[in-house]
Amino acid sequence: MDPKLLELLVCPVTKGPLDYARTRQELWSRSARLAYPIRDGIPVMLEEQARTLSDEELESLPRRTPLVG
Repeated sequence: MDPKLLELLVCPVTKGPLDYARTRQELWSRSARLAYPIRDGIPVMLEEQARTLSDEELESLPRRTPLVG
């Protein structure tokens, strides 16, 4: 996943940031509790194509570092 593309993408539901789950090939939205699939290197940013994240999956994510500035 191109890091520059990841910086530009936001959750279509909440407009919040996404986390890249490399091993699952998904983009995770903490705020919407959704995982958007990446198919053939292309993020599928449709709510109806996303799956719901479990509590365990959300807890496995590292804490976000607040942006300064």
